[in-house]
Amino acid sequence: MRVGIPKETVAGERRVALVPEVVGRLVKAGHEVVVEGD
Repeated sequence: MRVGIPKETVAGERRVALVPEVVGRLVKAGHEVVVEGD
């Protein structure tokens, strides 16, 4: 499964939906994680 992490659209907001620990678990379970850039 491909999991997409969209960039935040609110001005000044820098948080994203997943933390690195969870991304690691998803990848280890065989999922693909894609993070939207600028």
